Amino acid sequence: MDKILSARVDEAILHKISFLAQRLHISKKKVIEGAVQMFAQKMELESDMNVFEQTHGAWKRSETVEQTINHAKSAFRKSMERHR
Repeated sequence: MDKILSARVDEAILHKISFLAQRLHISKKKVIEGAVQMFAQKMELESDMNVFEQTHGAWKRSETVEQTINHAKSAFRKSMERHR
């Protein structure tokens, strides 16, 4: 499903988008989508972007699983007591 995007863009860029769309006989939407895809591919190649490597720290915790669970349960109990 397509989403609506609103952004302020320099007028020169808008002219380039229009020119490319006209020249390639495609919609402005396709020009923008293609440009973003090409930029993302370039970034992946240059920086070896790996989502799992970049987010692995989210799974490394200083506390044990039991401690995390106890903190969550304690916070829940306190919030329930507050609304009695």
